[in-house]
Amino acid sequence: MFAVLKTGGKQYKVQSGDVLRVEKLAADAGETVQFNEILMVGDTIGTPTVAGAAVQAEVIEQIKGDKLIHFVRRRRKHSSKRKKGHRQQLTLLRVTDILQSGADKTGVKAAEGAGSVSSAAAGAVAPKPAAPKKAAAKVESAPEPKAEAKPAAGDDLKKLSGVGPAMEKKFHEAGVTRFAQIAAWTPEQVAAMDARLGAKGKIEKEGWVEQAKTLAKG
Repeated sequence: MFAVLKTGGKQYKVQSGDVLRVEKLAADAGETVQFNEILMVGDTIGTPTVAGAAVQAEVIEQIKGDKLIHFVRRRRKHSSKRKKGHRQQLTLLRVTDILQSGADKTGVKAAEGAGSVSSAAAGAVAPKPAAPKKAAAKVESAPEPKAEAKPAAGDDLKKLSGVGPAMEKKFHEAGVTRFAQIAAWTPEQVAAMDARLGAKGKIEKEGWVEQAKTLAKG
């Protein structure tokens, strides 16, 4: 029996005994993790996922992918070039079991990504702490601040080359409103935000991090 699971924004068709590499998970070697986002198992197709289905796998080790070289050269009055290498962090797994039902009763640790945007770009998209219930009751009748207020007070992200109103809106939805946030991104955060924004490599191609460092200084 086979299943199709989703993790790290990718889909994998697996069966018991398969060894696969996925985006880094928050787990140690020897641990068993459970994938609960199952798109298909056997002849059952999810809508979009199959309720109660799961795939369990044993973590073999944490590894790094092949090194990728990114080279950029711009033909301008003040020409520039940049060369950068990157190795994606991955987790090597061995599929041990495929469950068609009862996933919520196994007690096995759920597979969670260690390189997700929520953790890798915490400075950009960290959720606000919930207000205490008593405090919320006092201001229940008061109008809540609009979500658009924060982006309006931020920087004009359209100053980055290749960023238009649509891309700027995606930045705001991800909680990114200032050049200083972009300037502080690490290679892992760049990869995570590129996937979230659907930028298709533009962050590195256009050199948004370097541009943001300059723009942040004013």
